[in-house]
Amino acid sequence: MKFSFFGVVCAAAISIASGQSVFNPARPPAIPLAVKSPYMNTYQFAGSEGGNGGYLAGEWQSFWSGQTTAWTGMIRVDGTNYLWMGAPANGPATATQTAFQYTSTKSIFAFSVDGKVEMNVTFLSPLTPDDQRRQSLVFSYLDVVVQSLDGASHDVQLYTDVSAGNATEWVAGDHGSVAQWDYGTTSDGIAYHKIYRQTQLLFSETNQQADWGYWYWSTKSGSDLTYQSGQDVTVRGAFMSNGTLPNTKDTDFRPINDAFPVFGYSTDLGSIVDSVSTLFTLGLTQEEAIQFDGETGIVPLASLWTSYFSNELDAVSFFYNDFSTATSTANTFDNKVSRDSVAAGGQDYLTITSLSARQAFGALQLAGNLTKQYLFLKEISSDGNIQTVDVIFPFHPILLYTEPSLMKLLLDPLFENQESGQYPNMYSMHDLGASYPNATGHPDGKDEAQPLEECGNMLIMTLAYAQRSNDNAYLSAHYDILKQWTGYLIAEALIPADQISTDDFAGSLANQTNLALKGIIGIEAMAVIANITGNTADAANYTNIAHSYINQWQVLGVAQDANPPHTTLGYGLNDTHGLLYNLYGDAELNLGLVPEKIYDMQSAFYATVNDEFGVPLDTRHNYTKSDWEMFTAAIASSSTRQMFISDLAKFIAQTPTSSPLTDLYSAQTADWPGEGAGQFTARPVVGGHFALLALPNAAWTK
Repeated sequence: MKFSFFGVVCAAAISIASGQSVFNPARPPAIPLAVKSPYMNTYQFAGSEGGNGGYLAGEWQSFWSGQTTAWTGMIRVDGTNYLWMGAPANGPATATQTAFQYTSTKSIFAFSVDGKVEMNVTFLSPLTPDDQRRQSLVFSYLDVVVQSLDGASHDVQLYTDVSAGNATEWVAGDHGSVAQWDYGTTSDGIAYHKIYRQTQLLFSETNQQADWGYWYWSTKSGSDLTYQSGQDVTVRGAFMSNGTLPNTKDTDFRPINDAFPVFGYSTDLGSIVDSVSTLFTLGLTQEEAIQFDGETGIVPLASLWTSYFSNELDAVSFFYNDFSTATSTANTFDNKVSRDSVAAGGQDYLTITSLSARQAFGALQLAGNLTKQYLFLKEISSDGNIQTVDVIFPFHPILLYTEPSLMKLLLDPLFENQESGQYPNMYSMHDLGASYPNATGHPDGKDEAQPLEECGNMLIMTLAYAQRSNDNAYLSAHYDILKQWTGYLIAEALIPADQISTDDFAGSLANQTNLALKGIIGIEAMAVIANITGNTADAANYTNIAHSYINQWQVLGVAQDANPPHTTLGYGLNDTHGLLYNLYGDAELNLGLVPEKIYDMQSAFYATVNDEFGVPLDTRHNYTKSDWEMFTAAIASSSTRQMFISDLAKFIAQTPTSSPLTDLYSAQTADWPGEGAGQFTARPVVGGHFALLALPNAAWTK
C-alpha cells in the first residue's frame, strides 16, 4: 500500500500557502474529478451559484447534471480526524485547502492538516487518443500523497468511500432502484468494492445516468488496509472512532436512497515523515455500450475494452497497475497542450484549453471490436442525442489536434446508417438517435431538420479527416453520398430558406449569411474531394459554382455602407451582425475560397462590438458561444484573436455559474443568459476551443 511519492504525480507539485486556497491557472466554474465518459462525469461545483468556491471539502461532488455522486475523504493525524473531501453529516473539522491546480488531465488539491502534515490529492482522468486500449477504459485515478509538514513524525490513517445512496449517487439515476454490492480481491492483490443496480436495464438511462453496468472502487490490498460496506453513519463513524474499519460486508441490498450504503477503505500509513502515496481507482464496466442501426440492422455493440481484456477484473487490475505509465502519458499530453497553447495564444489560452480537454473527451464512448471500431458521442445536456452532426462539428478540432484518425470512427456510424438506406432524406441527417446510447437512427426521416447545416458539416469534416490522415480512399468510399449532399447545397446554400442553423436556440431565419457561407465552403470542399478522387469534371463544376456563389455572397451578406463594414446576420439586414465562425472551414481546409479582405474586415469589426466577456453571437441577444468565439479567434488577426482569448479566460475565472463549463453565457455578465440556459453545460463542443491548434501547418504562428 505504501510507496514513495514521485514528483510527476503532482505535476509540478503545489507549494503550501497560508490562508485561502490559491487557484492555478484559474478557479473554474466546476472542477473535473472523474470525467471519462457520458456516465463517468463527476465534478466539484465551484462557482458562487450552487458551489463552494472550489474547495474539495464541505460540498458533495456532482454528476454533470447536478445529482450528488458522494465521495468522502478523511484523514486521522495523531488520533484527530479531519475532512478533506465531501460533506458528511457530523463530519470532523476540515483540513485547510491551500492550493488547487488543473491541467488537461489532472485536478490537484493541496492541504495543510493542522500544520502537521501536507496532503496532495490528484484526480487523474487519462486522455490517450492515440491508444485505444487505454482510452476505452472508463476508469479514473485518485492519488493521495501525505508527508510531514513540520518535520516531525506523525501517526496517520487515511479514509475514503464512495456512496450508492444519499440522493442518486454513482450507481443509478433511479432513486428507488435497488443497489447490490460485493467485496473481493483480484489475483494480483487489488481490493475492490463492486457496486451496481440490481436490475440491469440495458441501453437505458434515468436522469442521464446509466441503468446498467458495474462500478469498481479499488485500491491495493495489504495488512494496512481495512474495509467496510454499510450505512454511511456506521462506516464513517467506525473510522472516526477507531482509525480503522472492521472488514465487514453489509448484505442488506436496498434502494439507493434507503439507509445510504457507502463503501469505505481505511489505510494505516503508520508513522510518517517522508511522503507516502495511496492510490485508488474508480471505474465503470459495461460489456455492451451502444445499440446501433448499421449496415445489418439494429445490433448491440460491445464496449471496446472487452476486446483487450478477458473480463472486468482483468481491466481493474490493468488500470490500477498502469498508474506509472498513465501518469507519464498524462504528463506528456499536458505538456504538449501547455506548450502549444502558450505559443499560440499565451497563458490565457492555456487556461481555456486545459479546462476543456477532459470535458470534451468525457462525452465519448469507444465501441466495437478489434476488426471494426466506432466512436460515439453524446450531446450532453442540450438534447441527449447521439452522434449529433452539428455537435461533432464544433467538437472536432480537438481530434484534429490530438488524433485525427478518431474522426473516422465518429463519422463512420453516420455514413454506415445513411448509406445502408436507413435514412430517407436526400440531405444529411441531424443525429443518429434521439436518445443516447441508442444510435437507432431516424428511418422516418423526422430528425431535427438542419439540412444545410449538416450537409456542410459532413463535407467539411470528411475532407478535414482525409487531409490530416492522408486517407484518400475514405473519400472514394463515400463519394456518392457526399455528391448527393453537395447537390442539396448547390440548390439551397446561396439563398438559404427559413431554417435553423446549429444555433437552433436562437430561432430560424431566412437568408442567414453565416449559414450560407458554410454551404458554399462545403461545395468547394467537394471540389477538392472530387479532384483527389479523380473526378475532375465534377471538381471543375463544383469549384466554378462555389466561386460564383462566394462572389454573390459578398454582395448579399456584407453591409458595405456600414462603418466599419461587416457581414450581416441575414441578407439585407445591414444593422445586424454576428460571429462569422463558419469562415473557419475555409482556413481549416486551406481552400483559399474566401478573399483575404473578408478575414481582415471581420477582424477589424469585432473589437467595435465587444462586450465585457466576449463578442455576442449576433445582434438578437447579448449572449455568446465560447466554441464559436474560438473558431472566430483562430482565423482573426493577432490582436483580435487575443481579445477573444482574454475575454473567454476572464469568463472562466469570474463566472458565477457553478457547473461544468458552459458554452453559452452572457457576454455582459458572465452569467447564464436566461431561462433554460443551464441546458448548455458539460457539452463536448468545448473541443472547439482547440480550433487555433487544429489549423493546418501551425497557421497560428504566421
